[in-house]
Amino acid sequence: MRTLRTILTAFLIIVASVCTFLSQETGKQPGAIRPVPPQGMGVVVLRAARLIDGTGNAAISNAVVVVTDERITAVGAAGDVRIPPAARIIDLGDVTVLPGFIDAHTHLIGRVLGDPEIEGAAVRDYESFGAILSVVNARDTLMAGFTTVRNVGAGGRFDDLALRKAINEGWIPGPRMQSAGHSLGITGGHCDSNGYRPGLMDRSIEDGIANGPDEIRAAVRYQVKYGADVIKTCATGGVLSEGDAVGATQYSYDEMKAMVDEATKLERKVAAHAHGTEGIKIATRAGVASIEHGSFMDEEGARLMAQHGTFLVPTMMAGETVEGAAKSGILKGQRAEKAMAAAAAMRKGIKIAVANKVPIALGTDAGVIPHGTNAREFVLLVEWGGLSPMEAIVAGTLNGSKLLGWDKNLGSLTVGKWADIVAVSGDPLKDIHNMQKVVFVMKNGVVYKQ
Repeated sequence: MRTLRTILTAFLIIVASVCTFLSQETGKQPGAIRPVPPQGMGVVVLRAARLIDGTGNAAISNAVVVVTDERITAVGAAGDVRIPPAARIIDLGDVTVLPGFIDAHTHLIGRVLGDPEIEGAAVRDYESFGAILSVVNARDTLMAGFTTVRNVGAGGRFDDLALRKAINEGWIPGPRMQSAGHSLGITGGHCDSNGYRPGLMDRSIEDGIANGPDEIRAAVRYQVKYGADVIKTCATGGVLSEGDAVGATQYSYDEMKAMVDEATKLERKVAAHAHGTEGIKIATRAGVASIEHGSFMDEEGARLMAQHGTFLVPTMMAGETVEGAAKSGILKGQRAEKAMAAAAAMRKGIKIAVANKVPIALGTDAGVIPHGTNAREFVLLVEWGGLSPMEAIVAGTLNGSKLLGWDKNLGSLTVGKWADIVAVSGDPLKDIHNMQKVVFVMKNGVVYKQ
């Protein structure tokens, strides 16, 4: 009994310490009925050896950023910026300050590929289990420097929207979220749940499964009714789904056009999962905002995307991860074959897109890759895609904010924008791997990592 009391006392001390930290950093009052939405208070001055503003402009040496409450109020070289009196000064040392990173393709809800319990989790896990895991996933994402994500599809009953609400209200730490609710797809397609006996995992419009223009319009309206910021669809087959070829076209042009038109009326963009060559072209002609993956890209598809201003979110980390999973035996049979084919095609597709000046936004497919490792995508944009380090940084900052439609407030270290700021060790323009060495995270003027 004494041992139990000792353990309980130690646990309570830890909880109290955490609550104290949160109250200092976010204004949350321990014991309050509900937390205060996290927002910076007062004036904070950040000093750093160098600064990259996210626009593609040259780096600034001996840099200063002034934050007042939740907004950036001054940026520049130390000699050009007036330091307000009584400001809190944080000298970060030999680091590079950047805008908060943006991951335009995440799945924060549920288990990660490689988890030994992931097979059959849809029928064995408690319905709320994936949402509970998402709390840890969101924290790990934020601490990796990703202050904003676009979560393109989630299981459960709008668990991603519940997570977004918990973050926005200050209950838990996590990135800003654009959320899609359920992904929209055909019966038996990549966005469906396959491989189960009839009657076990039959899904409907409410779960995102819709066939034909009328059902698709209804499905878009249903997602928006319950809070979706963006519509996610599966235009082609995928790697991890059962029973479909990775590049097989799933929705027709008429179906995709009905989806885009309905989403546009409701002021939402459409993100289209599309590995296959023809599916990329159909989705682009229909007017989607982004092609996710784009593995089997060809010259015609790339030119079409460039003409339409359609973003490519290449998710090369996902390609690297599923390729490794196939080689190690985690993925077997048809899924392993699809993984190997998609990863090989992805290395070529990204180069075709870059050569044709397709706009690129960083996305990782986190959930396929471990949450918190997202910054490796910067490395692969350089190593696989042939982007310069500066171009890769813009893909994960300003370009991401443009795709999300949030560039008025995010994506660059610009006066008037929200104070979402990260710092990495060293100089990422000399070594892009430094983007993985995040030492400081501020979101909305609140320091989460220092």
